[in-house]
Amino acid sequence: MTTQLQEKFFGCIAGVHIGSAMAAPVEGWPYEQIETEYGTLDRFLPYHHYQATTDWVREPGTTEDGVERQKLMITAIMRKQDRITAEDLRATWLTDMNPDGAGVVSEPFEGALYKMANTPMPARDIGRYCDYAGLVSFARSCHPLGLINAGDVQHALEDILEVGQVYQTANSRGLQWAAVTGVAVAAATRPAATVDSVLDAVFEVCSTFEARFQQAAGVARELERGLELTEGCRDFRELRSRFDDLYSGRGIPYAFSYANEVVTKAICILRMVQGDLKQAIVAGVNMGRDTDCVTAVAAGIAGALTGASELPEGWIVQIDQATSLNRFTNSQRTLREHSDGLYDAFKARVARLRTYISDMDGGE
Repeated sequence: MTTQLQEKFFGCIAGVHIGSAMAAPVEGWPYEQIETEYGTLDRFLPYHHYQATTDWVREPGTTEDGVERQKLMITAIMRKQDRITAEDLRATWLTDMNPDGAGVVSEPFEGALYKMANTPMPARDIGRYCDYAGLVSFARSCHPLGLINAGDVQHALEDILEVGQVYQTANSRGLQWAAVTGVAVAAATRPAATVDSVLDAVFEVCSTFEARFQQAAGVARELERGLELTEGCRDFRELRSRFDDLYSGRGIPYAFSYANEVVTKAICILRMVQGDLKQAIVAGVNMGRDTDCVTAVAAGIAGALTGASELPEGWIVQIDQATSLNRFTNSQRTLREHSDGLYDAFKARVARLRTYISDMDGGE
């Protein structure tokens, strides 16, 4: 059965938010610890986050910093009813970013970026002053840019490289890996999309990187290595162990949160579960290391491909309930309000193009 486009939008947003919230309590844990504590973690838990806020116990289903980034992108798109630029996102930061969120529900460095956004500095220069050019911060949250460009891989790529400069420096590895996420989402929304067609779109875009960025060939090579390494894996326990000797960074800030590791793992999960959203969520949650980011990338793409019809209704209800109680969030919209807002913006964009064509053709 073909999944309607509106439901692909909902599947993508629900996948990111549910996966992030379920995985956040075990973020940074080795998978052995998750196994010992929970066996298979497939439910929401209360949790603490950030040392400065140990008094705040988050309601089960509360999302985290990556979703806060995504909410601001969604707000900017809903406001413009079209594709956005870095300046559009900066404007939304200034009106909609919760000033109490940095270091509480968002990463501490986002407070510094917010202060720079309040200067005359061009929006595309802000990311130059973030210390983490290879971090997954944008790659794990840029799904809305794929959705507003549904089916349009090339424009999704352009928007990722443009808007992402508010977080990371131009042409950085972080933005190249974010392009994998955004392009995969745009490709997944196509009517006859499959896991294979999504991967084909990703590798086609990776091939164009080589002409633009000297070091970008490494994106395709790393994805190929990960897919080859996990070929034939049947469940997340088998898959996660294959990465033990490949990704084991320690001792530096955000050691497990670099985009190459997170996006590679997410793409391998997507292939293993063949786009099944619920399986993608459970696999990502139990992977260990940067569980919330891996799950956000894998589940967001899977949801854009297959929709959210197989998700337990209770998961959706719990996310919306926790969001309504979150005083630090950038938006208390429900999952459906987020996804339908994006879908309406996409329809408005398409309608303008159709009107333009009709006008240019004399109303034919």
